[in-house]
Amino acid sequence: MLKIQRLGPLLAGAALAAGMVLAVASLAWAGSATASTVPATAVPAATTTYLAAGEVGSGTSTGAQTPVTAAQPDSPETPGSPAGTTSSGSSGGTVSVNLGGSLNKPSESITIIIGLTLLAVAPSLLILLTSFTRIVIVLSLTRQALGLQSVPPNQLLAGLALFLSLFVMSPVIGKVNTEAVQPYLAGKITAEQAYTDAQAPLKSWMLKQTQADDLALFEKGKKPASPASLPMAAVVPAFALSEMRSAFIIGFVIFVPFLVIDLVVSSTLMSLGMMMLPPSLVSLPFKLLLFVLVDGWALVVQSLLASFH
Repeated sequence: MLKIQRLGPLLAGAALAAGMVLAVASLAWAGSATASTVPATAVPAATTTYLAAGEVGSGTSTGAQTPVTAAQPDSPETPGSPAGTTSSGSSGGTVSVNLGGSLNKPSESITIIIGLTLLAVAPSLLILLTSFTRIVIVLSLTRQALGLQSVPPNQLLAGLALFLSLFVMSPVIGKVNTEAVQPYLAGKITAEQAYTDAQAPLKSWMLKQTQADDLALFEKGKKPASPASLPMAAVVPAFALSEMRSAFIIGFVIFVPFLVIDLVVSSTLMSLGMMMLPPSLVSLPFKLLLFVLVDGWALVVQSLLASFH
């Protein structure tokens, strides 16, 4: 009985301790449930934080806490005008670009256009401004004087006349290239100046081959006092007429020996009574033999070259 009375206070204390443990457990369970309902992205509403006195970085607080407030940023400044501009906004300075004089030189496209233009009018320039006309006419008349219709062929005569023209005109072409073409390509002179400089040697050579009477046709019948002052529009046709006149004179001189051979052969056949035999058929071998023995083509070419004074 005494033992039961002694155990009473112990049981009461154990019951009190168990009740306290249950109360603490219930409070802990209620706190965890409340914490789980708070959103994870919640941020503190206050913008003012407190740092402990002497706290640096992630150090622990050792003294009284002092409030720290973030400073407001300065308002942006208004941008000023760029340097070198006036109040109206226009630039007061200048910008210069040195291209080394490349703007004075003709571009490749312009050079190509000029070259294509010259190639397009090259046949006319070759016939009207060079010795080609006289040479090709004389060579054609020589072939006809021999009594040949297609030998030598036209291609051969034209090619020979072309190279003979280049030989005769080479000094003039070289002077035009030196005085006009190369300075223009180097950007030293303008296109107008190059055209004027190219005319001078060509006109001088053409006037040496042109008769005064032909020049007078384009000066209303009056012989010009200064042929060099005439424009190219008057010099070119006068030169072409003089070239044809000179070519026919040379052709006439070449025709005379072959005409004599034809007359001799024709009279001989008439005296022999060979009326049905064409005289040209008999005279052709004799003309060819005579032309080869005297080296006729070389004599014709030499006479042509000597006619250009």
